[in-house]
Amino acid sequence: MAMAGLYRRVLPSPPAIDFASNEGKQLFLEAIQNGTMEGFFKLISYFQTQSEPAYCGLASLSMVLNALAIDPGRKWKGPWRWFDESMLDCCEPLEKVKAKGISFGKVVCLAHCAGAKVEAFRSNLSTIDDFRKHVMACTTSDDCHLISSYHRGLFKQTGSGHFSPIGGYHAEKDMALILDVARFKYPPHWVPVPLLWEAMNTIDEATGLHRGFLLVSKLHRAPALLYTLSCKHESWVSISKHLMDDLPVLLSSENVKDIKDVLSTLLSNLPPNFAEFIKWVAEVRRQEENGQKLSEEERGRLAIKEEVLKQVQDTPLYKHVTSLLLSEDSVCQLKAEMESSLTNVAASICCQGADIFAGRSGLSDRFCCRQTCVRCYRATGDNPATVVSGTVVNGNGNEEQGVDVLVPTSQAKTSCCSSGQNGCSPMHPGSNDVLTALLLALPPQTWSHIKDMKVLQEIENLVSAENLPPLLQEEILHLRGQFLLLKRCKDNKVEEDLAAPPF
Repeated sequence: MAMAGLYRRVLPSPPAIDFASNEGKQLFLEAIQNGTMEGFFKLISYFQTQSEPAYCGLASLSMVLNALAIDPGRKWKGPWRWFDESMLDCCEPLEKVKAKGISFGKVVCLAHCAGAKVEAFRSNLSTIDDFRKHVMACTTSDDCHLISSYHRGLFKQTGSGHFSPIGGYHAEKDMALILDVARFKYPPHWVPVPLLWEAMNTIDEATGLHRGFLLVSKLHRAPALLYTLSCKHESWVSISKHLMDDLPVLLSSENVKDIKDVLSTLLSNLPPNFAEFIKWVAEVRRQEENGQKLSEEERGRLAIKEEVLKQVQDTPLYKHVTSLLLSEDSVCQLKAEMESSLTNVAASICCQGADIFAGRSGLSDRFCCRQTCVRCYRATGDNPATVVSGTVVNGNGNEEQGVDVLVPTSQAKTSCCSSGQNGCSPMHPGSNDVLTALLLALPPQTWSHIKDMKVLQEIENLVSAENLPPLLQEEILHLRGQFLLLKRCKDNKVEEDLAAPPF
């Protein structure tokens, strides 16, 4: 009877040298002495095996993001915030990656979305000497890591395109250490840099473009704290097109005579399901984790979120948006869409939280919410904290989870655009602040078609990121970067444009 499946592969050597062989160990010791294994120790601490045969790009990136101690800002499982392959889906659906793998440009896009600093190079636009310099720079430091996209065939290995991080460099022998994330197939191994370059200098048949390498490091600028854009809802393409392409044309109308006209033009023409496009970054926890108490870390994050919310509400633009939402009948439908009942908002967020804990991020239809409630309590000496609690069950009814959502509260006066319950301050999200953040994040060229120069100057002053306090400025610049990345996705240009989105 034939044995099913495969158990590993024999590493073709030469050209590769097994990391655990005597020769591989000697190369390792010599490289340590020469200072070109500095990045190895952080990487090996987070070394992982790709969970699917086609997940090499996702595994390489999550390994590097964790090695750089980049906080994903959302939970993986239990109380833990941690990058996992299942969380890297903002540029390509996971099912598609599972079936066909992922391209070089999409991995670069994912790294940008994850909040990393990324420099990407295709082999036809770089040289082996430049590559060697980057390998040397990353292996003599632990704050930068290099991911290589190459063809296995050049190493006499089975398979074709592959991604893996470079864990070290032996300068005298000119060999790089590949920390192969397909550990079920091949162990870590040393390869000659000229041959690695030749393997990268190949064409990916799926895109018709060269492979290459990317340098990933940590940004000094923080990722989003309160808002994020989402491309999970099917309508994101039409919404992105409206904001990026259609709005500038609408604003070129002769009828745009003042700021109210500008905002009315924007809000009155928004596509359906617009509220799915800009999301509130939820702070979710299991009910049993902390009971009725907020941890010091949770209090700190809520305080920062509330400061961001306060800074949004202190902007002159916020006053214009609030005034329009209070007075314009034409935007009633938008208000109704964005101002869902607190119960519906709570149910949606709690179900998303349950999916995160179950390791199925982005599949919130797997859970439904049985009940929700809103309560406020005062942590020792702190402002009141709002907690939305829900009991969610999976589609089969055999799995139940209690979920809490920690909600930053607004200090602004209650209006029809923000809701307060049980004696608490008005809750976020409210259409006022969400729309204000969105307008601030739109790329500056959005407004350039306004013909009235006085109106143009006024709106540019209102939306200028330079006029914002540092904390809010970081939030808005992150959202603006997401806008530009989503536009690349919409325009199918992620393979052409590998640079970080300009602000």
